[in-house]
Amino acid sequence: MKKGHIIGLGIIAIAIVIIMTSIGDASSYESFTTAKEMKQDGDDKAIHVVGQLKKDASGEVTGLNVREDKVSFTFMLVDNEGVEQEVFYNEPVPADFTRSESVVVIGSYKNDEIFIADKILMKCPSKYQETEVQAAGM
Repeated sequence: MKKGHIIGLGIIAIAIVIIMTSIGDASSYESFTTAKEMKQDGDDKAIHVVGQLKKDASGEVTGLNVREDKVSFTFMLVDNEGVEQEVFYNEPVPADFTRSESVVVIGSYKNDEIFIADKILMKCPSKYQETEVQAAGM
């Protein structure tokens, strides 16, 4: 084989190893209960928890507390099992955060009371959702 072919095969092999490693790190969505159990077992690995922001009867987000310096905030998240948990995020509030349909927090517990998010992913309402259009004056 030529030297170029060997180098090409080496690059392909490295790429396959990197892809397989990243697939192994991809985690499924967990609950706050599972995250707390992992912390108690000494596992500080970051996990993905999906949920919705806590809202009152009128649909307004409750439990959102932005720090005075506006560079961090806490909020209440209800996971898919109905467990309500305070989450801390050490970044400013993302745009349209309160309008998101669901929120994925990636992080772990540092103590038993608060979940520390390293990253937040949001599913925002689609601007392409069907809306009722009423013909005015027709």
